[in-house]
Amino acid sequence: MGKITLGSHTVKSHGWKVAREHLIDWIILVLLGIVIIVLNIMEPFHRYIGPDMLTDLTFPLYQDTIPIWAVPIICILVPICIFTVYYYFGRDVYDLHHAILGIGFSCLVTGVTTDSIKNAVGRPRPNFFHRCFPDGKAKFDSVTKDVVCHGLKKIIKEGYKSFPSGHTSWSFAGLTFLAWYLSGKIKVFDRRGHVAKLCLVFLPILVAVLIGITRVDDYWHHWTDVFAGAIIGIFFASLSYLHFFPYPYDDNGWAPHAYFRMLAESSRRDTTMTRSSSREMLENDVELGSTSMPHHRNRGSTDSE
Repeated sequence: MGKITLGSHTVKSHGWKVAREHLIDWIILVLLGIVIIVLNIMEPFHRYIGPDMLTDLTFPLYQDTIPIWAVPIICILVPICIFTVYYYFGRDVYDLHHAILGIGFSCLVTGVTTDSIKNAVGRPRPNFFHRCFPDGKAKFDSVTKDVVCHGLKKIIKEGYKSFPSGHTSWSFAGLTFLAWYLSGKIKVFDRRGHVAKLCLVFLPILVAVLIGITRVDDYWHHWTDVFAGAIIGIFFASLSYLHFFPYPYDDNGWAPHAYFRMLAESSRRDTTMTRSSSREMLENDVELGSTSMPHHRNRGSTDSE
């Protein structure tokens, strides 16, 4: 295999080539983002809520401890900053590109899945009562006994989006991917038993867990919403990472599949060029030998005379 250093593949030298090869993948990410916007515009299913079902839905309506705008910063931008720092030292555009593409896919497909389930299930949040009846006076349909809300439409709409937790699923999608990434880079499974490496890998997971806990503490989600969101995020983070990178315990777990594929292709090209060069040299030697043979024969005839 050709000997190629990481520093020989920078954004400037190979960035456009790598991005162009994955142009369709980037287009798909944009489409996933558009789908998420559409899903958030759509009205969720309004599940039936009778008078005797409000017992677990009367918790106070608090502000988010972690606002919605902070979630992409924590689960996408912070990991990308870490990817960039590694690129600064390693100069491997394959690693940088596939890490960003991988975490983008992980979070966006998690978002599509989460929002689709939210709209389809229509589970009321624990603080639904105060969303539906901001004045504290409950009102129900005389026939169906379903709630007749008189709060703000936007707030009521969000009240039907409890399951699963979007904060949690997005956090686990981005931070679990980061944990996978770090475990490969620092070789946490090198069988040397360094606990410090494990602590570093567990740190992103702990942050995701704490974000999920805030959703229960703020009474925006039931614990089952958070649990389901964590499963969704972990699943797509693991799927996305292993699509682009080897297992962290693999000998080649420190770099993406694309890097080693590039090495193999480069090695084949070098082998082909070497063989072609050797063949040309051999053909030239044969031609030189054939042209010199008549000269020797003529010289021998002259000597015999």
